Amino acid sequence: SGLATGGIYASVALALVMIYQATHLVNFAQGEMAMFATYIAWALIQVGVPYWWAFAITVAGAFVLGVVVERVIVRPVENSPILALVIVFIALLVIFNSVAGWIFTYTIKPFPSPFPAEPLFGNRFMSSHEIGSMAITLIVLLLLFAFFRFTPLGLAMRAAAQNPVSSRLVGIRVGWMLALGWGLAAAIGAIAGIMVAPTVFLEPNMMGGILLYAFAGALLGGIDSPGGAVLGGFIVGVLENV
Repeated sequence: SGLATGGIYASVALALVMIYQATHLVNFAQGEMAMFATYIAWALIQVGVPYWWAFAITVAGAFVLGVVVERVIVRPVENSPILALVIVFIALLVIFNSVAGWIFTYTIKPFPSPFPAEPLFGNRFMSSHEIGSMAITLIVLLLLFAFFRFTPLGLAMRAAAQNPVSSRLVGIRVGWMLALGWGLAAAIGAIAGIMVAPTVFLEPNMMGGILLYAFAGALLGGIDSPGGAVLGGFIVGVLENV
């Protein structure tokens, strides 16, 4: 169970690290953006959209939302003092939380799980949802590793985050690489929110504690190390249960 929870922390920690690598700032609104995306998935399921279609639409929508937030809100203030940027991130947190409560109310809602209720393989230690969510998390992490390691776009995004000046000199559009990084971070957060919602139930404050644990995991593994953040998230999840 600690590994299953740690997978969620690892996903959010990875999203935090992706934005930190690009901006050297922590996005305090990461959890609220994930929560808002989870509400969108819930609304789609309520109107009859099949679970996995709602999942795919929500992840794609979260990616677009992340890009829009970076281009419209973060980009104009990127050269401002650090305190001003922190205020912007906190404002985003409050806005997403309040808008979610305004639209969907603060009533706790059950979120469906796509996995069967009975234990898989006769296992009595982990629920089917915990096993399934851990599998989804590992698949996402492996896909991200392959994307950043083997694709030209992934390599360009890594270069833009690590050395923007040199990246511009070789023709990489650093601004758009950073926007794509925000989009990917928002999409990863949406997946984490959808996976954890059946366990913690859906409400506007559901990601607050998860963001804190994910931040602890990111610090434990190294705030500028994606692999370390993933490992740190799993360690925090196990230690929490122990």
